[in-house]
Amino acid sequence: MGPTALGVVLAAAAATLTARQRRLSAVRLRERRLELEELSVRRTALAHQQRMHWELLARAIDDPSLAAVIDTYDGSIPAAKRRQFLYANAWYAYLFHLYRAGLLDVEELLKHLREFFQSPLFREYWEASRAQRATLKQTSDEARIGRLVDALVKELDEADTEEWWVVGTPPAE
Repeated sequence: MGPTALGVVLAAAAATLTARQRRLSAVRLRERRLELEELSVRRTALAHQQRMHWELLARAIDDPSLAAVIDTYDGSIPAAKRRQFLYANAWYAYLFHLYRAGLLDVEELLKHLREFFQSPLFREYWEASRAQRATLKQTSDEARIGRLVDALVKELDEADTEEWWVVGTPPAE
């Protein structure tokens, strides 16, 4: 094969390779667009779910007859305290959803929860909801965060400092 023929073969091979690379780039671009669309749909669904959760909890907090539908707390807990637990749950769910949406990292989430756990009522809510958390799928984000919060509460209880805002070390994610 002469130099001209070799040049033609190499040019054809280069053109074929370039065309394949363009097709591959186009496929990757389409895949990335689909991933972004899916992420957008998921975030929209999560935002809607959070709004619905809050609306349902708000109704239950305002109307004890509606709260009875979702009340899984010990029956000996007074109605006013159960309403407080529902409100604490609303705050916890709000922070959890901020974390899940990527608006808080785990360190920021624990920072906020560290503050909430200074409230005896929030601590009571957390303990009263232990059975509910036990029903979660152990591999779920909610169960994993629940275990992190349990560890934080234990660290707060065992801390030998009044500076609660420095207690607890978030795990490496």
